[in-house]
Amino acid sequence: MGIPYSFGFFSGSAADVVLSKEIQWLVSVFAGIIFSFIVYRLTATFSSRLFAGYRKLTSAGKVEWNNRGFSTFHAIFASFASFYLLVLSDLFKDDSQEEKLVVNRSSTFSNSVLSFSTGYFLADLAMVIWQFPALGGLEYVLHHGLSMFSIIQSLLSGQAQIYILMVLFSESTTPFVNLRWYLDTTGLKSSKLYIWNGVALFFGWLIARIFLFMYLFTHMWIHFDEVKEVFPLGFYSLLVVPPVLAMMNLFWFWKIAKGMVKTLTKSKHSK
Repeated sequence: MGIPYSFGFFSGSAADVVLSKEIQWLVSVFAGIIFSFIVYRLTATFSSRLFAGYRKLTSAGKVEWNNRGFSTFHAIFASFASFYLLVLSDLFKDDSQEEKLVVNRSSTFSNSVLSFSTGYFLADLAMVIWQFPALGGLEYVLHHGLSMFSIIQSLLSGQAQIYILMVLFSESTTPFVNLRWYLDTTGLKSSKLYIWNGVALFFGWLIARIFLFMYLFTHMWIHFDEVKEVFPLGFYSLLVVPPVLAMMNLFWFWKIAKGMVKTLTKSKHSK
């Protein structure tokens, strides 16, 4: 016969469930951190052998190159995982047999994805602060801080994961941003790949960071009776954080659009 114990408001088997969830989250967070640094080192190893331009970079340039390597890795993972959970799985579908409100739905996989991303944001934020402002200014600190704040709230409460995953899917534009930097750094700014990547970045950003946020706000409005069921801090965060991120996305989109027009104009005149 086991020794009775309590954990918060839970006791016995209920406490085991809570503890197992917390362990799962911690393992996933550490996995995100560890994988970030593994990919960082692999990027350095393979880039030094495959790209002559990498070997010519300064120490600071190599740090940013490697940093963008694990940034791209996370973006690919996060976008595919978010797409699966939002579109392919039945977790958040309106006609799902799930009895819970859409804002209260979560799963072991969704918790693992969000925890893994938290690990990535922690690792990347540590590097941004360590190299500040070489890897990004205050806007990156704000972006990562808001992202982790929202994700951690969602994990602890089990609520609003549908909206967190929508925002996380916007990471799908990151590989285009990083490829643009790689091409610019290696002197390939006038290449066709740079031009086509810029066009892809423009439309990818328009879809994943402009239209998707419009859909997010529309979804929140339609399901506002459910959104109001989110715990108070989470509810007000939903009213504040996505609009702040949306304004940042609009600012960056304006800069991307200007850059694309400038590049296309130069390309046209050079023919």
